Amino acid sequence: MTEQKIVPNLWFNGNALEAAEFYVSVFPDGGIDGIVEMHDTPSGDSQLITFHLGDCTFMALDGGPFFSINPSISFFLNFDPSRDPDARKNLKKLWEELAREGTPLMPLQEYPFSRLYGWVRDRFGVTWQLILTDPDGEERPFIVPSLMFTGENCGKAEEATDYYISVFRNSRRGLLARYPAGMEPDREGTLMFTDFMLEGQWFAAMDSAGPHEFGFNEAVSLLVNCETQQEIDSFWEALSAVPEAEQCGWLKDRYGVSWQVAPAVLNRLMAEGTRQQVDRLTQGFLTMKKLEIDALLELYRG
Repeated sequence: MTEQKIVPNLWFNGNALEAAEFYVSVFPDGGIDGIVEMHDTPSGDSQLITFHLGDCTFMALDGGPFFSINPSISFFLNFDPSRDPDARKNLKKLWEELAREGTPLMPLQEYPFSRLYGWVRDRFGVTWQLILTDPDGEERPFIVPSLMFTGENCGKAEEATDYYISVFRNSRRGLLARYPAGMEPDREGTLMFTDFMLEGQWFAAMDSAGPHEFGFNEAVSLLVNCETQQEIDSFWEALSAVPEAEQCGWLKDRYGVSWQVAPAVLNRLMAEGTRQQVDRLTQGFLTMKKLEIDALLELYRG
């Protein structure tokens, strides 16, 4: 698989491997790609799991009880009958697996925007929007991460996505639909839906003025794999807006979305290193804010 530039990272409390194994068992073409054991982290010994669902790579981290996944970042699952004659059947089958011991947020049924759609929180807290779609024009991938701007961020989806498009390369806007009048509490003109490309990958976003009790947090972050220190420095400067949130490569942007800006080589070093090398790397990056490639390589070499 081609290395994915931006990788969704899911934060769990002791059950990251269980969650990853569940996802790869119910999604088509899923698999575990790597497991790294990290010792003496703020949450004790921890696992970092890399897995893929089709063409989309994810990471799952046992980060402890500090953050909980919520629907502010969910994942669209596009079932396209023009590409898959069994799309409806496959959508229903996956819905049944994800909804088992989970919670439907919007029931699986027909809506004005789709002949079949449902939004579900699975038993691990991750939320998925399953939609039967037959897009005109450019195809979309099966899995599309989606950002919901709520609370004080409601109404900022267009501003935020414009900003992300300006920061990342190979980026542009796709569809854009605004709320019409009469859909209170949502304000006319704010974004009902948009999708956009960053680094050749599709994402989606919307505003929602409903009475949500959640917003962006560290439990779903977006990891940016960087090839050089210059690239790390550039993304860090462009994205980091909350100095107190800067820690071991993590940052928060001006909208509260959490990103990890990391050297791509770190994944390889953590996967291939000896126990002692991985321990040195772990203790090293835990003390850093912005990650420094040269310092990490020096730690790896001992």
